[in-house]
Amino acid sequence: MSLQPTQTNMTISNANPQTSSADWWRQALVYQIYPRSFMDANGDGIGDLVGITSKIPYLKDLGVDAIWLSPFYPSALKDGGYDVADYRNVDPKIGTLADFDDMTSACKAAGIKVIVDIVPNHSSDDHEWFQAALKAGPGSPERNRYIFRDGLGPNKDQAPADWECMFGGPAWEPVGDGQYYLHLFDASQPDFNWENPEVRADFIKTLRFWADRGVSGFRIDVAHGCSKKVDEILNSNKLHSQEEIASLSLKMLEGTLDDDAHPYLDRNEVFDIYREWRKVFNEYSPPLTAVAEAWVSSKRKPLYASADGLGQAFSFDMLMAPFDPSAFKKIIVDSLDDAAQSGSSTTWVFSNHDVIRHATRHALPDDGGYHETARKYLLNKGKAPVADLELGLRRARAATMMILALPGSAYIYQGEELGLFEVAEMPDEERQDPTFFRKPGVDVGRDGCRIAMPWSGEGKNMGFGPGKRPHLVQPEGYRKLAVDVEDKDPNSTLNLYRKALGLRHELQCAEDLEWLSDDAETVHFKRPNGWEVLVNFGKEARSIPSNRKVALSSGDLVDGAVPTDTAVWLLPA
Repeated sequence: MSLQPTQTNMTISNANPQTSSADWWRQALVYQIYPRSFMDANGDGIGDLVGITSKIPYLKDLGVDAIWLSPFYPSALKDGGYDVADYRNVDPKIGTLADFDDMTSACKAAGIKVIVDIVPNHSSDDHEWFQAALKAGPGSPERNRYIFRDGLGPNKDQAPADWECMFGGPAWEPVGDGQYYLHLFDASQPDFNWENPEVRADFIKTLRFWADRGVSGFRIDVAHGCSKKVDEILNSNKLHSQEEIASLSLKMLEGTLDDDAHPYLDRNEVFDIYREWRKVFNEYSPPLTAVAEAWVSSKRKPLYASADGLGQAFSFDMLMAPFDPSAFKKIIVDSLDDAAQSGSSTTWVFSNHDVIRHATRHALPDDGGYHETARKYLLNKGKAPVADLELGLRRARAATMMILALPGSAYIYQGEELGLFEVAEMPDEERQDPTFFRKPGVDVGRDGCRIAMPWSGEGKNMGFGPGKRPHLVQPEGYRKLAVDVEDKDPNSTLNLYRKALGLRHELQCAEDLEWLSDDAETVHFKRPNGWEVLVNFGKEARSIPSNRKVALSSGDLVDGAVPTDTAVWLLPA
């Protein structure tokens, strides 16, 4: 199949267009880099900062406004770098602070801003504070930086509550002296006690440290998880069971939970933290930006994106949805409404380091909810259900063109511009994600979307590095998707992204959107500058309005009409 990127009644309005340098983030294109899998300059099998710097010309040519770096801090890699041992340094396997400064300088010269990941909910168990807490013992100031509580029973050998962590297994870990510590994620990631002023002050120091080194903003990991009221819950003899917590979490996502009813997620106290951070962000010129990773309901999302808080929050609805026009339309309307409530702009994202790549998700049989299908696909090592990768790529290209034309910022994940598919088949001994180990037979984890980038169709390690094999090896099928292969093909996904991002920069202005059709099998809307977007989900081809010309298409047209699973950008003829 050829996938040629042909180039040739309700209004939603957000009255805050990108009009100044301080507003650069409102409609920015942000490229997420998972550093260990991007480019390995020194040949040790792990991507590094020097490798990122070497690829800045590639990123500039692609047309990105900013890069977001997943954690590059010192880490034992028990959770892919999100177990941070030192928040104000660089992992020696990835580089040095001097390498970081060189990278930011090169980005600045290329007109690319830098956003870094901040992980405030928890640290690594290797963090000097946690090691000091283990040595200091119960009741010590050192333990008060984290959430330690006495065990239950006469011997204190029972967990304070029967809670399960996000990765599976108990959320309370014994330390051998009658106390347990809380970890919402892996046992190697003890949760901070954000009621402790010392914790708050240290993170302010961290924010200023990276801001002073030239970063333009932060992505806040688990932004809805920092504040907790553990004692109120434990002492009430309620909510000790995982079933009760799971019920509350579901209601939280649905928006039917009373505020502050969850003991450790999406509590109102968390906004005090971010108001304090916003004061720091506004000390810089232009003010620093921030985006919250907050898995919360629509009614709560604007609180994270408020102007006196983080300023922006991820909209994950697109990556949760099936390839369906009615689902996409509702998400667009709801997300723009959420952003308008906070005065922010929305964010659009289909793939990241935590989810199955959308070129594979949309290749799977639709069953009303792709998550269940996708999980079965991975658990069966790619053998069932059958993934139609050709269909998935066609749909991924169309869906991406749709979100790139929407008002707001867009986030793309390294490799999606190549149409990379999820790696389902992988020897168990090579897997690294803690969800694989903590949920055996239930979840194979996220390693399949974190595979090393293929830069060359030939040669060692597909150009990822000159020495050792990558820490997560590419499958042979990645060779035909390598950068140097797609670079030469005018119809490649890489060149589609380049053309789309170039046009986006030319056309993106005011944050307005007008729906043009109530056709149930299309998504059809208009943006300023006479820019129209038509995505066809139906079996029958859709004709192009006579007063319009095709500026870009995600695939071949059929007799001048838009076939199924195809998007076009239209301009006045």
